[in-house]
Order: sequence, then C-alpha cells, then structure tokens
Amino acid sequence: MTQTNPSWQLTGATQDAQSVTADWQPVKAGGIHGVRLLESRWVVKSNGRLAELFRADWFAGRIHVDQVFQVILNAHGISAWHVHGHTLDRLFIARGHARVVLYDARAESPSHGSVMELLLDEHRPQLVVVPPGVWHGVQSLDNAPATIVNMPDRAYNYESPDHWRLPPDTGEIPYSFKGVRTTGTAI
Repeated sequence: MTQTNPSWQLTGATQDAQSVTADWQPVKAGGIHGVRLLESRWVVKSNGRLAELFRADWFAGRIHVDQVFQVILNAHGISAWHVHGHTLDRLFIARGHARVVLYDARAESPSHGSVMELLLDEHRPQLVVVPPGVWHGVQSLDNAPATIVNMPDRAYNYESPDHWRLPPDTGEIPYSFKGVRTTGTAI
C-alpha cells in the first residue's frame, strides 16, 4: 500500500518533472515551431577532445552560413531580447553554462505565444537553430564568462541591421530572467 503523505514530506513540496529519458536525451517541454536543437558529441583524443559545432549534412536541402562570430557574455550577463526579420541564427555554447530563452511572436506560427527555455553547456555540445521572428535571449549562468558562437545565414548588415531589441525585463514577453544584468552586445 502506497502512503499518500509520507512522514518526511513537507507542506508545499513538489515532485521534480522528468528532465531526461532513460538514454539521457533531454525531455523538451514546449517547443517552438522551426526551432531545432542538434546535439553533438565530444570525441576524446590523446591530446584533448573535439566536438563539431556545425555540419551541412545536419540539415536537409540547401544550407548557407554567411558569417561566423563569437560573443563573450560576462559572468551572469544577459543579452536579451532580440529578433531578426529575415536572418536565421545558429547558436552554440562553446564555453560555460547558459540559458537560452526563445519566444515565438510569429502570428502565423502554430506555436505563437510559446516560450521555450533551454539550459546549454559546453560539456554537452548542442546547436540551437533560431528562425526569423523568434525573439531570443541568452543568460550566462556561471561565475565566469560564457562563449557563444553564432553562425547566421545572413551577415550583419552595418547600414540596415536586421536586428530589433527589447530590454530583458520587457512586459511584451512572458518570461522573467533571474538576476538581470545586461550586456551591451547582442547575439
């Protein structure tokens, strides 16, 4: 017979939700249409380790990378919120531990209004594909800087940037970053 309220249980305690499957694949709560999370694996070598950041064969059909850049996000720093009208971002956490939060503002999307939170880390390499029209922000979760590599399909246009911003604490997006400390850079 199962006891409904064991003697050790305290009022208000909640049971953890499943976060990984039995084969250690993340359980993704809520998704956003067009967002992809592609996992790489570390290859241990005699002189260190290697992980692939990007491969064209991960994507069906024609793939284009027009620019590659990295951002060093200060310890506990936040770069949010930003969106592109035409540019597809591909984010990879190369160093550190980060929270990537996405918000689907596309009225025509089946996931319109959805928020997706991802916890990413250098120890489990993953590439996040962010389509145009999806607002996104990144927060470093460590006491050290996080390095984020972006491989967008369109290079930054200096004269007319395809880049719009909102502050991290905007009421327009139903998400609150914890410990808000912004940086001047965008990802």
